[in-house]
This record gives sequence, structure tokens and C-alpha cells, in this order.
Amino acid sequence: MSQSTPTTGSGRTRQLFGTDGVRGIANAEPMTSETALRLGRAVAHVFRRTARPGHRSRVVIGKDTRVSGYMLETAMASGICSMGVDVLLVGPMPTPGIAFLTRSLRADAGAVISASHNPFQDNGIKFFSSEGYKLPDEVELEIERLVLDNGIDHLRPTAEHIGKAYRIDDALGRYNVFVKSTFPREFTLDGLRVVVDAANGAAYRIAPEVLAELGATVSCIGCDPDGENINRDCGATAPEALQRAVIEQRAHVGVALDGDGDRCLLVDECGEIVDGDAVLAIAARELAERGRLQHRTLVTTHMSNFGLELAMRELGIRLVKTAVGDRYVLEEMQRGGYNLGGEQSGHVLFLDHTTTGDGLISALAILAVMRARNQPLSALARVMQKFPQVLINIPVREKRDLAEVVSVRTVVAQVEQALAGRGRVYIRFSGTEALARVMVEGQDLAQVERHASDIADAVRAALGAGASAPEKPGPAGDEPAHGRA
Repeated sequence: MSQSTPTTGSGRTRQLFGTDGVRGIANAEPMTSETALRLGRAVAHVFRRTARPGHRSRVVIGKDTRVSGYMLETAMASGICSMGVDVLLVGPMPTPGIAFLTRSLRADAGAVISASHNPFQDNGIKFFSSEGYKLPDEVELEIERLVLDNGIDHLRPTAEHIGKAYRIDDALGRYNVFVKSTFPREFTLDGLRVVVDAANGAAYRIAPEVLAELGATVSCIGCDPDGENINRDCGATAPEALQRAVIEQRAHVGVALDGDGDRCLLVDECGEIVDGDAVLAIAARELAERGRLQHRTLVTTHMSNFGLELAMRELGIRLVKTAVGDRYVLEEMQRGGYNLGGEQSGHVLFLDHTTTGDGLISALAILAVMRARNQPLSALARVMQKFPQVLINIPVREKRDLAEVVSVRTVVAQVEQALAGRGRVYIRFSGTEALARVMVEGQDLAQVERHASDIADAVRAALGAGASAPEKPGPAGDEPAHGRA
């Protein structure tokens, strides 16, 4: 039995930051103009303090297509400038594009205003370091402390020391060139029919543009944002329209991105979903056969499908698992010197190319394998057999160590014995809600559903606060709508 409750490295409780920045309902705390301004001041202070002498500090700000992005962008830029730091505004841009531009423009930090896959009424703010990586816990906690107390309220430069704001007009073009540079020069996408679903989000322009420039015949859905339709019945969290479009248009592949463009799910020519686990399996096999998979190791989370584990075992590829969240995958990759990792939800990290999950780079990596092997996506996806998976959320009144709950431990042991190594059990508590999440995988769906129900009943009896029902497994790397995970 595995269980996980992510915490900061220091053990301190977060009040603003979760595993992927600060999130909430736009114009309600913490996603207000006032908090955005204070976040801007705190980030500017932290990074200006560590800047080299004589260097004028700069922060890149990008956003997705939510209507609230204008409000938060203006407030954050004001806060940054008020601390004597310049702002580089790039407008709507995928999250990985901000990470790239922060590095490329030699900025001190990057800020993304986005709530990723959440509906338009939500928004969020997350930051990148000058190297394009998400900030470590200790830096986020320092920023949080500065936002919540008045320690820097007295710091107000004047006259020529106030920061300036600039708009980078060619930001999208710079990112376009970077993304295309990851696709092998010996290949093109000539003759390939691709349907792109950009979730009416940050990649609505760049995704079809990149694919078309590489030679594909591209058609689009979810590429007409109006400020309110981001992720609405489209994108990586709702790929049904893309599946229909691929079949109707007899396309070779469908590409589904989320609202901020850092995750990607694919649809094969038969209309079947190819999720993050399958993308990782295809990429891992290809890199391993070319001798380019560092330490012959793939990094995933505990929510990855058991079929991925079996496939990697058969290929002689080591699998390392982390807590749920792409930041934990990245930390393990950096610690072990690995170059491929990701989540079932479609966050895939190709560290040979970039520093964070990038939906477009993931799509191009698989399209390159299709070209190299001259095989359709459906054939490539057969590298792994996906096991039936059942996830049940149980409201709980307390979050005790489940290893110490004898009744739960007993049922889990019985289930694991019945699965006989051809399935697994994973239980974790939500970081933001009073929920225990029970996940069971195995070869037979009816058996898996029965086992998951038995464990859920035991958890409910020991810790429960109400009834629950089985759910279809969602993207494993999902953040909750608000707060921390």
C-alpha cells in the first residue's frame, strides 16, 4: 500500500502556494489585484536582492486567455515596477514559453498568470527562476512570507529607480523557433493530417502555426478564445470533440493541449486517446533504443498506470516513482540526472530540450517517432497495455497515517494478495480537501471495482465523513480548482 501527502521540504505549512503556484477564483482572495500586486513586489524584492551588481533586474510576465488575466497582469506589473524592477510583457503565451523566454531574455524570473485546465472564472500565478525551473519550496515560502507580512512595505524607490514595463512584440516568434528546433531536421510533417485542440487557451495561435510550418495539414478546434471559453468542453481535459474530429476528418493524429499549453494528450487515427503514460512509454522506448535515455530510467508518479510499469520492465527500463505533481517529477529527474519523466495527465518533461512540461514539444516528439518508424500512432501506443483503473474519493474527518489503521491495512493486504503482482493499490490524502483517494488497478475491471469498493468501505468506516461514489480516473497530475494539492 502506498500513500502520499506532499509537504514542503522544510515542513512548513503553505498558506498561498500549492504544488503549482497560487490559485483561486479570480477577484476573490487570493486571486485579487491586491494580492497580485503584493506578489509582484515580493518576487521583485527576492530576485533583485540576488542580482549581480550593476544589473537592472527584469521579470517576464505571460498569461493565458482568461478575461481576468488583464486585471492580474496589470496589478502584478505595477507591484514589480514599484520595487525598481522592469517588466517584460509577452501577452498570451503557453507556460513553457514563459520558461523559455525567461532563459532566453536573461530575465531574473518569469511569471505565468493561468489556472491551467480550470474553468475561466479561476486564475492562478506561478513563477520560474532565471534558469526556467519552477521555484523551490524555500523560495516560494519566502515570497509568501513577504506577501503576508509588511516587511517590505517601506521599500519604495522613486524617480529614475522605478521600474519600467516593456512589451516584447516578437515573443511568440521566438518561442515558435525554439519549439521547432526540437523536431529532427531530417524529418518533416508533409502529408500528415493533424487536428489541434488548443482548449481556447494560451497555445491557440502557436500550436497550429508550428505544425503547419513543419508541413502538416492542420485543422483546429478550441482555437477561438473569447476570454470565457478556455477549457470549456475542449482541450486535454475534454478530448471528446477532438476524437470525433479526427474520425470525421480522417486525420492521422489529434493533439489536445490544456489551457496553458504545458500538457498534451494525443488521439490516434482510430479516435482512441493516447494519454501521458502512453506518450512516456513511446518516448522511453525510442530514447532507450537510441542510447539516449539517461541511466535507462523513466520517472513517473504513483498515479501512472500499472501497464506502464510492466512495459518498462519488459524493455529493461527502470521506473522511478514520485508523489503526484510535475514539480516532484522534475526534482527527482534533477536529483538522479534523468532526462525523461512525466504524468498520466500529459505533463511530460524532455529535459534534453526544455525545463518544464511542454505540450507542443511532447506532440512533436511523438510525431518524430511516427516518422522515424513509419508507423501510425495506434501501432506505437501498443508498446504498453493499459490496465483498468478505478479511483474513489472518500470524504474523511481526519487524515491519519493509513499504515496505522489496522482495518484498512488488513483489507489492502487481502486485495494485494488477490492481485498477485498483476495490479496495485495506491491511497493518498488530498492536500486541499478532506478526502482520501483510493486507486486500484488490475487486469479485470469487475475485480478492480470490487477491490476498490472494499478498500473504500474500510477507509470510510475508519475515517469517513460521508458517502462517495466511484469516479472515472482523471488526469493524475490535476490540481484542484482552488488552493493547494
